[in-house]
Amino acid sequence: MAVHLLVAQLRFARSEFVRCLEGVSEEDGGRRVQPMNSISWMIGHLANQEQGYWLIFPGGQPVAKALNDLVGTGKPASTPPMHEMWAVWRAVTQAADAKLDKLTPKTLQQFYVRANGQPFPESIGTLLLRNIYHYWFHIGEAHAVRQVLGHTDLPQFVGKISEAPYIPE
Repeated sequence: MAVHLLVAQLRFARSEFVRCLEGVSEEDGGRRVQPMNSISWMIGHLANQEQGYWLIFPGGQPVAKALNDLVGTGKPASTPPMHEMWAVWRAVTQAADAKLDKLTPKTLQQFYVRANGQPFPESIGTLLLRNIYHYWFHIGEAHAVRQVLGHTDLPQFVGKISEAPYIPE
């Protein structure tokens, strides 16, 4: 069974994020160009969102328990080691893929239910869209940070979209 189109688009956005950051050194990854976040923070932050949406919200366990405290929305700025954030990102996205592979048009219309019995305000499909758009936002931010840091020969976007083409449901 093929994965849902939106899952394929998330995976494409992830691949473009990785492509955007190819060649960034550990030192540059940990530099914060204010008011923007460090690249290492962005990596962990996107892992944190995926961990929440695809592992914790459905009732599972986190891969990295302290991740939200380190790079969560609204938390103090941080500059974690980039190699650590890449390791967490890879572990989280691998675990998330097992959940994402099972999404169907029907499940995308459903809502997670909070511990208090109340549904989340956005459907699983809307969370998936939010996750995709979040990647593109941070691709732009990371690209800007790289430009300010003086990096040259940056990749052009959007890359090989033919690898994640539109497929009707």
